[in-house]
Amino acid sequence: MPLPRLKPEDKCFPNLDGAGDWSIKGYEKRGGYKGLKKLLQTPQLEHIEKLKQSGLRGRGGAGFPTGMKWSFMPQPKLDEKGKLIPLTKPSYLVCNADEGEPGTCKDRDILRYDPHTLVEGMIVGCYTLNAKVGYIYVRGEYYDESSHLQQAINEAYASGYLGKNIMGTGVDVDLHVHLGAGAYICGEETALLESLEGKKGQPRLKPPFPAGFGLYGCPTTINNVETIAQVPPILKNPLEWFTRWGRPGNSGTKIFSISGSVNKPCNVEAPMSIPLRELIEEYAGGVIGGWDNLQAIIPGGSSTPMLNAETSGRVLMDFDALKAESTGLGTAAIVVMDKSVDVLRVMTRIAGFYHHESCGQCTPCREGVGWVHRLMERLSQGDGTIDELDQLFALTKKIEGRTICAFADGAMWPTQGTLKHFRHLFEERIKAKQSAA
Repeated sequence: MPLPRLKPEDKCFPNLDGAGDWSIKGYEKRGGYKGLKKLLQTPQLEHIEKLKQSGLRGRGGAGFPTGMKWSFMPQPKLDEKGKLIPLTKPSYLVCNADEGEPGTCKDRDILRYDPHTLVEGMIVGCYTLNAKVGYIYVRGEYYDESSHLQQAINEAYASGYLGKNIMGTGVDVDLHVHLGAGAYICGEETALLESLEGKKGQPRLKPPFPAGFGLYGCPTTINNVETIAQVPPILKNPLEWFTRWGRPGNSGTKIFSISGSVNKPCNVEAPMSIPLRELIEEYAGGVIGGWDNLQAIIPGGSSTPMLNAETSGRVLMDFDALKAESTGLGTAAIVVMDKSVDVLRVMTRIAGFYHHESCGQCTPCREGVGWVHRLMERLSQGDGTIDELDQLFALTKKIEGRTICAFADGAMWPTQGTLKHFRHLFEERIKAKQSAA
């Protein structure tokens, strides 16, 4: 029995399909900014506690609990006389809207068709984190999306939702849009901060973590577009409104980007923990040629190891279920490949993408990712020996976990998934090439 489809009142992004008005008039008609004043008058720690109870986890890939992440930011304290001690440094909220993961296009539609969800999320987030300024780092190629976002920000200023003394609450918030220059590595939070400061976009060593030493050396929280935009509806509604969806530890709704060998590629907001097969058949029109024509699925963007057809038919789409299958939810970008697709060619191209996008700061990544790509290119064409398949796998393990950031890990996982499920295709091509020689 399929799960019931979400009603408009169940969704965090009711205009994700662009059917309605994306301007402030349409957003207010859908209930946007309603209750904002109350949220800006509620103690910040209450918001953080409710986010913890909601079970919201980061929607940008890592899946870290949002409430816990926000609790790491410094809060003003009281002195012996009960007087508020102001923070010594300003705090910042930064939104990661870089979205460079191949297969991922959910934030694009939020910015294009429902940008005020993010603007309101940034307002509430800045207040909760004691930040007077927020930055939204948008992928440079997103011209229409960044234009809509800037218009939404301008409308919010004109309506009194941004600026000084918002709605008479004494809360000040200013937002700025910053366009990136097309570097995938700037989706990593510390590389994003470096780029935002005008430096080369390369990850920082951690610790110190951004909550203590972030943008301009000040306390900073970085979250994804979808994560920040979900905060206001969670805080405005009863806790059960959000937690009724999904399994424990995987609550709420999620935007899934479904592309590849399906009849109706789409972005759709659906309950967490929905079966992968149901998601594809109910929302994306099914696999081209039917489910029996399925070969493999990448479940969470190009950096997550693929699933074979058998696993895809039973797995649930949430953080823990996919982790149990040695892959991940990631950005929930589902790439479907039917039996007409040359899987090895696709995965070689993905290896090439990561080779191109490495920032080159760490030797294992700078040298190793290119090495893996060259091996994938050669072995996928049948050149080489079967022993080199073991060497390829061993190489990925020597790169994974040995760099400053998780880029190298994400670059290795697709190749590891290919060897796990489709080693036989490599072997067939190698043997065929040797027989023809």
